[in-house]
Amino acid sequence: MGAASGRAALVRRGLLLNYLTIGYNAVEAVVSLAAGLAAGSIALVGFGIDSVIEVTAAGAAQWRLRADAHAMRRARAERLTQRVVGASFLALAVWVAYEAAEALWRREAPERSALGLAVLALSVVVMPLLARAKRRVAGALASGALAAEATQTALCAYLSAIALAGVGLNALFGWWWADPVAALAMTPIIAKEGVEGVRGRVSCGECGCD
Repeated sequence: MGAASGRAALVRRGLLLNYLTIGYNAVEAVVSLAAGLAAGSIALVGFGIDSVIEVTAAGAAQWRLRADAHAMRRARAERLTQRVVGASFLALAVWVAYEAAEALWRREAPERSALGLAVLALSVVVMPLLARAKRRVAGALASGALAAEATQTALCAYLSAIALAGVGLNALFGWWWADPVAALAMTPIIAKEGVEGVRGRVSCGECGCD
């Protein structure tokens, strides 16, 4: 009874963390996309789309958590959650790579975006905290799918730092190429996570759960 109640408490904690992730990423997506489209920043738009995908990933994790009480449903949710998230990230990698390469070819300079810089800087702080808390829940539940979703939350922090560097260099020094180069730097990171998710190779141990 104690083990069951302890697991249920972990599930509730996981659900709460995912609600926080969904809420924050929804705001992050709207602000990043609006600022990115206004400034013509591929890095910001790509980060905004990444936020939409993170909302999808968190939603899939919610489904996984709600299936935790039933062993068969839990196993099915594990597989599908990883694959849905992986496929979404592969699509994002293709889009970001294409748009960034085209911007470099055309030498398109984005406008400066103070709002974009602010949301990226905030994400560098917020997302690692959420990722760490979710990794602990994933480790306690021995869930590879939840571990994968926690890794993608951490990935959001890495992407925000990369995008912040590109957008910041353009704003400070007028280095127009820094924005699409930063976007291209995101691509292999996103693609790697996507491939691992589609293949179902992300395990709790691989993401460093403790």
